[in-house]
Amino acid sequence: MSRHNNKNNRGRKKPDETIMNDNIRAQELRVLGDDGEQFGIISRDEALKIAEEKGLDLVLMSPDAKPPVAKVMDYGKHKYQLEKKKKEARKNQKIIDVKEVKFSCKIADNDIAYKVKHAREFLEAGKHVKLRVFLRGREMANPEWGIEVLNRVWPMLEDVGNLEQDAKRDGRYINMYVTPIKK
Repeated sequence: MSRHNNKNNRGRKKPDETIMNDNIRAQELRVLGDDGEQFGIISRDEALKIAEEKGLDLVLMSPDAKPPVAKVMDYGKHKYQLEKKKKEARKNQKIIDVKEVKFSCKIADNDIAYKVKHAREFLEAGKHVKLRVFLRGREMANPEWGIEVLNRVWPMLEDVGNLEQDAKRDGRYINMYVTPIKK
């Protein structure tokens, strides 16, 4: 299998690329202890012996340094702590939900009211709303029609939302971005 064929690797974790213990090739290392103790620059064999005596692993931290830096540590525990930090960061992440409401240039007033009602519900639920007008055919030559529609919609939403981005053309669309008012 060539390394360019990624079909079979989908969904799999990449292998751990940490260099440790007997895989360390440098003959001299600057060695640090797991408790912050510094062993100084010693040979690889001596460092492996220290790690073995403590029942820990010798992990290469900075392979590009001169000499390379290695640390005597419990690698399994270290890896577990990193995973725990990643999980905690993901848990504290705020996911912004963006809802989209589409209009057309030739939309009737009652249709605008109906779509604005949905946009209001989204904003009251704390979601961000992207208002879009799709330009078809000749409407591409007159994008101000789409801007006009969004400028009619905004006054109906300003009591529940903040205008994050004014009506602006983006290809075949005129977009306006509204965020909920913080309570």
